[in-house]
Amino acid sequence: MRIETLDRRNISDADARAIAELLTSVWSRRTFDERMAQIQDAWREYDGPETMYPRSLVIRDGTRVVARAAAVPRTIGTSDGDLTILALAQVCTAPDQRGRKLGQAIVRAVFDLVDHGPYPHSLFQTKPEVRPFYEKLGACQIPNRIINSLGNNPEMSQFW
Repeated sequence: MRIETLDRRNISDADARAIAELLTSVWSRRTFDERMAQIQDAWREYDGPETMYPRSLVIRDGTRVVARAAAVPRTIGTSDGDLTILALAQVCTAPDQRGRKLGQAIVRAVFDLVDHGPYPHSLFQTKPEVRPFYEKLGACQIPNRIINSLGNNPEMSQFW
């Protein structure tokens, strides 16, 4: 099993297509075309630190992407000032590939960007039933109050 890192700033059409096919097979709330547009358009204009470039980590079976996680920078405001952290998103494994620990391998690779790489922390949300998966990999729930200063109602939790 080989984990590849794809730079989201200049992702190829073939890689975008392979990722869009996986995402569409796992989550049906967006169409394949919507996923393609999102993957091709997002992060092209990134101008932050080079070490924190937005990326997708993938595992392939031939040309087919069978596991994927997005690792992108997110700047948050803290009581000590702004801090750029890693946002983990869209962790998924193809339904016919589950049970092979591919998701675990992908998430460990993303967490290496915190443990041994450019990010001081990671912040992400997950459903309660998936929480034990992340906790086994070293993640923990944070009790901090989180305010979405960009939202219509900053006091309302932006996490579900």
